[in-house]
Amino acid sequence: MSRIYDWAGAALRAFYDARIHTPPVLDSEHYFPDHRVFAENWRRIREECVALMRDLGAVPQFHELMAEQESLSMHGNRFWRLFVLRAYGVDQRHNQAKCPFTTSLFKASPTIQSVSVSFLEAGKHIPAHRGPFRGVLRYHLGLVIPLNQDGTASNRMRIDGAMYTLGEGGELLWDDTYMHEAWNDSDSIRAALLLDIIRPQMPLLPRVVTRVVLLVVGMAVRIRGLR
Repeated sequence: MSRIYDWAGAALRAFYDARIHTPPVLDSEHYFPDHRVFAENWRRIREECVALMRDLGAVPQFHELMAEQESLSMHGNRFWRLFVLRAYGVDQRHNQAKCPFTTSLFKASPTIQSVSVSFLEAGKHIPAHRGPFRGVLRYHLGLVIPLNQDGTASNRMRIDGAMYTLGEGGELLWDDTYMHEAWNDSDSIRAALLLDIIRPQMPLLPRVVTRVVLLVVGMAVRIRGLR
C-alpha cells in the first residue's frame, strides 16, 4: 500500500509542478484572507486545545489514522498525535463536539478541507518529507508552544531549506509539497492548529483535478472512517 501511495504522490506532484509555480511560503492575506478569523481568535482556540490535552492518550497517533505515515509518526519513539475535526471535506462530528468554538470558525467554509490539532511530544523530530498534493495549502497556527530557556519559541520548522520559528498565535501559510521537517525542542508537548485549504487561483485543469482528488479521498474517508 505504501508503494501505491508513494507512486500516486509522485505522479500528483509532477502534474502540479508543471503547472503551478509558487514559493514554499505564501502570503496569507493574498492566498487565504480568512486566516484573520483564526489569528484573531487563537486564544479561544487554544483553550479548547488545552482541554484536549487533559486526555491526550485518547487522541490517535498519526499512523493510527494513516498507516503510510508510520515512519514519521513513530520516528524517535516519540509521538505525533492528530485530533481531526475535518478530513478532506468530511466533518468529524464527534470530535467537533469537543471543540465547538474552533468548529464554528470553519464550519461553513468549503474552502477549508481539513482541520486538525497536531500534538508533538517533547523532543519529537518529524524527519524531512514531502506532501503529495499541491491542490491544497497548509495553514499552521501555534497554540501551545513552550519556550526555550532563552525565551525563544521551541517550535522549529525547516521548509525548502529555510528555518521558521512559530510562537503562540504565530501563523504560517505554506506548501507542504516542498521538503520540510519539524522539531519540538522543548521538554513538554507542543500543539498547533493545522488547516488545509483549497489552493486559490489555479489554472482550469489543476482545479478540476483538485476537485476529483478531494472527492475520491473524501469518499475513502467516509468509507473507512476516522477516530
